Amino acid sequence: MATAPRKPRVLCVDDEPMVLQGLTLHLRRRYEVVTAESGITALAAMGRGEPFAVIVSDMRMPGMDGAEFLARARGAAPDSVRVLLTGHADLQSALSAVNEGQIFRFLTKPCPAEELLATVADGAEHFRLVTAERVLLEQTLTGAVKALSETLALANPIAFGRAARLHRTVATLCDRLHIADRWSIEVAAQLSQIGCIQLPSQVAEKLYFGKPLTVAEQQLADRVPSVADQLLAPIPRLEPVREILACQGQRYESSDTFAKEARNPLPLGARFLRAAVDLDTLEATGLTSAEAVAAMEKRSGTYDPRVLEALADIVGAQGNVEVRELSLASLRVGMVLATDVRSTSGVLLVARGYTVSEGLLVRLQGLASSVLEPIRIVAAATPASADP
Repeated sequence: MATAPRKPRVLCVDDEPMVLQGLTLHLRRRYEVVTAESGITALAAMGRGEPFAVIVSDMRMPGMDGAEFLARARGAAPDSVRVLLTGHADLQSALSAVNEGQIFRFLTKPCPAEELLATVADGAEHFRLVTAERVLLEQTLTGAVKALSETLALANPIAFGRAARLHRTVATLCDRLHIADRWSIEVAAQLSQIGCIQLPSQVAEKLYFGKPLTVAEQQLADRVPSVADQLLAPIPRLEPVREILACQGQRYESSDTFAKEARNPLPLGARFLRAAVDLDTLEATGLTSAEAVAAMEKRSGTYDPRVLEALADIVGAQGNVEVRELSLASLRVGMVLATDVRSTSGVLLVARGYTVSEGLLVRLQGLASSVLEPIRIVAAATPASADP
């Protein structure tokens, strides 16, 4: 027997209990109704359970009026459709709220039941369409990003290993700085090396270790950003990612911008990625993470000070990484490589920082006789001791 579809959730907010009872009576047959008698209580209710399809709020409430509550609700749940109930005396305030883009629709009191039901139905359908489109889009883009990453892993393991490390660093920065809208930033890190797919392995390895390039090799390296943009351009909705990648090499302070947030046009993701790339490059030369950050701190104006400070805090909190040595037979999916994996002849097979996948494990096992052992993996981190 098929399960009946779950009713859309509706949140009704009013400081008058009788009004809430009336709203519930009209809506409960078609919707799962939750009520709140203040904006503060309503915001708390929004943090519990699935998002509300529609939020209906009275305008005049003590403490926090409906316009302020719905503006805050917009930040907490941007997809939820917001409806304002208002009296004639509050029409100007209601119009201002609508014009600011915070309200889907407003209804004047007293509101006929038919109008209320029709408005909530429109709002619920709008919510359904928006969320369905987002799920489809995210699934489609996630699939495209995964396909590109797997292609890079096969074509250029060195570049893929760096992309994996950059993604880990950028994700940690997002956590540290409490970045909510981070999807484009993380995807940019994952795809930051996709342009390296056209590089021969020996050129990729030179770049990885910061070795000097020939003129011809430098020309290939210079094409990496344009190749990346050409690969990503046909994929819809990746414009923010492409913007981050296009700007990732820029300094935070330019000749006409001096570290003032309001004036700096550099995308936040580009600031994160520049710091992550430079940290990784310095570590590849043999510096420890702490030494790399110290070197970066001497490059005045190159990095967003908040990003560099967060990076230093992250490195300081990591302490000393403990490494275990394993045989290839003991390697398991999910383990993180602490050092490069090479063949017995010295060829770089997999770069450090790579999280072992099923595909990689199969590939290494197929090369078992020529894989240099032992393989070093990250075991744990010893927290750095605090200063006395």
